[in-house]
Amino acid sequence: MHKRWNILPVHEAKVNELAAALKINRTICKILVERGIDSFEKAKDYFRPQLDQLHDPFLMKDMDKAVERITTAFDKKEKILVFGDYDVDGTTSVACMYRFLCKIYEPSLLEFYIPHRYREGYGVSKMGIDFAKENGFTLIISLDCGIKSVDLIGYARSLGIDFIVCDHHLPDDEIPAAVAILNPKQKDCNYPYKELCGCGVGFKLITALAGQFGIDPEHYYCYLDLLATAIAADIVPMTGENRIFAWYGLERINSNPNPGIRALIHLGGIRTKLSINNVVFVIAPRVNAAGRMDDARKAVQLFIEEDDTKAMEIAKLLHSDNTDRKEADSSITAEALEIINAGAGQINKKTTVVFKDHWHKGVVGIVASRLIENHYRPTVVLTRSGDVVAGSARSVAGFNLYEAIHACREHLLGYGGHFAAAGLSLLPENLEAFSNKFEEVVSATIAPHLLVPEIIIDAAISFAELTRPVYDILCQMEPFGPENMRPVFLAKNVQDTGYSKIAKELHIRFAVKQDNTSFTGIGFNLAEKFPLLQKPVDLVFTLDENEWNGNSSLQLKVIDVRASE
Repeated sequence: MHKRWNILPVHEAKVNELAAALKINRTICKILVERGIDSFEKAKDYFRPQLDQLHDPFLMKDMDKAVERITTAFDKKEKILVFGDYDVDGTTSVACMYRFLCKIYEPSLLEFYIPHRYREGYGVSKMGIDFAKENGFTLIISLDCGIKSVDLIGYARSLGIDFIVCDHHLPDDEIPAAVAILNPKQKDCNYPYKELCGCGVGFKLITALAGQFGIDPEHYYCYLDLLATAIAADIVPMTGENRIFAWYGLERINSNPNPGIRALIHLGGIRTKLSINNVVFVIAPRVNAAGRMDDARKAVQLFIEEDDTKAMEIAKLLHSDNTDRKEADSSITAEALEIINAGAGQINKKTTVVFKDHWHKGVVGIVASRLIENHYRPTVVLTRSGDVVAGSARSVAGFNLYEAIHACREHLLGYGGHFAAAGLSLLPENLEAFSNKFEEVVSATIAPHLLVPEIIIDAAISFAELTRPVYDILCQMEPFGPENMRPVFLAKNVQDTGYSKIAKELHIRFAVKQDNTSFTGIGFNLAEKFPLLQKPVDLVFTLDENEWNGNSSLQLKVIDVRASE
């Protein structure tokens, strides 16, 4: 697949100034400046984040109301229900809040609730509120959901149940009638950092309660491993407080993790120090699989279990769910690609819409993302759900998918989502009309260049600069994530040494040189570009470390190859 290369511009004066202050490689200084780190003090905060840099939780709108309402519940011996979504952010949020409240309140007056993905759907549910009423709960703390649940929270209020909402999704103009809404994205909330995940907002409430009751930080910093897992899985910006939380959370994951996380690490076969990448691709899928394939309640049970043996038993259930998820994901993706490749005229379309009534609805969102890797265009994957057709949509970078879905609303029963992803449902007889309308809307609104995937390149660099000290500094830039991605480099006029070869018919094992410096590397799924190596090429890559038989060496992880000009 052809890709656009976008090399970020250089701010020469700022780079020179930072290089003089830090006395490190100038190319790294360029990358730091691109990320807003343009002074010695900012660099110090970036490379050495401190927990005392975290903001006062009471700067968040309604935090005082939330603490007061929980304190009143304690005084009156009310029953409190901790309610959260079924994904990683929701289940870690619930586990943190539930465990903390059990430390400072009667555990017999506490319970947690995770809605079933298929019986109840996303977020606050009527079944959950009815459960609270039937069991005498008078306060619900919702985590990673609730900001859009105007009607349901109104319904709870009519039953005498109060809500404290901890959410990070963008509020609508009308907000629920909760006793407190904690969400830094509210227009009138002055909290300095706006990009917390749901677990992060819940953690700020825990911090505020700890301050109110004079509880030492060690009694809530112990949840930073769960918070780091939520930050990684929810793909929120790796900046500000998120980066501090993730930095210390990773430290805890690698030193003294929650028994549930420790069990997932073992089942994932990780024997080395974990990075955020490991959390995203090893831990998070196993947690998400619980909700996709079965019931996410057991993910919370895993995270609140203190016994290692019992935690391993629950982790094996999640591991099994993830195996089922991978099998479903793989088979559905293969079927979907067959449909696309067999479709007449598909090659000229600006969208992909595929449907089979037997596909597992828990993985259609993942399949949509897989299809975009092969056919780069806005994609909808649908399956049968009872009497209706339902599924997930994923976008290409830079295109507002939600607006396109919204423009097709006449053919839909329901829809929701955001810029990059959405969910939708429709009647079977409207499938063709929706597909045609979606193609019409996207074709009329998408800029042609958005249908070509883009690689953002941080800096051009020479092989001679790729030294161990430079790699060590790159490692100190972790944890990586949105707005602080692993640096991507461009090396020009690189030549094959004669030892590059195709591996497993799909990949290239590179053996290349630039001037007098040689490197090996791996380029996954680049075999079709192997003929380019007969002449000088430009390589886009990240710098990695290869360990073999106790020896380590730097290697290139090649993303793309192009003939040199």
